[in-house]
Amino acid sequence: MKVLTRNIAETFELLFDKNNNTAYKALQELQKESERTDCVYPYMDRLSQMLDSDNSYIRTRGLTLLAWNAKWDKDYKIDEIIDRYLKHITDVKPVTARQCIKLLPIIAEYKPDLRNEIVSALQKADISAYDDSMRPLVYKDIQKALREIQKL
Repeated sequence: MKVLTRNIAETFELLFDKNNNTAYKALQELQKESERTDCVYPYMDRLSQMLDSDNSYIRTRGLTLLAWNAKWDKDYKIDEIIDRYLKHITDVKPVTARQCIKLLPIIAEYKPDLRNEIVSALQKADISAYDDSMRPLVYKDIQKALREIQKL
C-alpha cells in the first residue's frame, strides 16, 4: 500500500522521536517506500544534515535513507555529500560504521561515478580505533562491501 505524501512528512518527523522503537518503525516504513518510489527524495537535504547528529541512531537513519534514495538522485545530492558520508565508514560508533559500510554497495550500484571513491575510502579505512571485539566484524563488512561493489 502506498503511503500518502502527507504521511511521509509525518513519518519523517518520527525519525527524530525520543522513543527509538517509534523512530525505527518510521525508518523501516520510509526505507520500504524509498525502494519503490521517490517520495522520500525531497528530504535529501534533511537526511544529509542527519549525518552530523550527535546521536548515532539519527546518523544511522540518515545514512540508511540516503543510500536507499541513491536511485532517485537526479540532482546529484549524494555526490555533493559523499565525502561526509564516507567518513562514517569509521564512525565513532562501530555499529553505525558497520551500517554505513553495508549500505555502500547500494550507493555504488546507482551512482557508478562514485564507485572508485567508495572503493578507495573502504580500502583506506583505518579501523584500528575499534575494540578487539568489533575490529574483525568491521573488517569483514569492508571486505564484503568491496566484493559486492566489484560485482557491479
